[in-house]
Amino acid sequence: MIVLTDSAQDAVRCAIAKADSAPAGLRIQVEAGGCAGYKYMMGLVAEPEADDAVVEKEDLKVFIDPVSQPLLAGTTIDFVVALEGSGFTFENPNASNSCSCGKSFG
Repeated sequence: MIVLTDSAQDAVRCAIAKADSAPAGLRIQVEAGGCAGYKYMMGLVAEPEADDAVVEKEDLKVFIDPVSQPLLAGTTIDFVVALEGSGFTFENPNASNSCSCGKSFG
């Protein structure tokens, strides 16, 4: 379904280690909005929703809601550290276009 690079996995593990409570995993979803039509949303959650797909990578769990699943299928998520800033990047084969910030697609 999706791929998290080693760098992305390390970033998620770091966020989990710093969280006040122990999250169950990372929720990734797509919402209408952004400058290209859809925007990526990510966050740590205490538990998955009942209809979420669960992607397990070693000790990490990623939760994806049913609406977002087809829009995220085949996406590679990376975490990049650069002079311009650090953050997650998305290589989404389902995107026909994307904005310059890389946080939304159409």
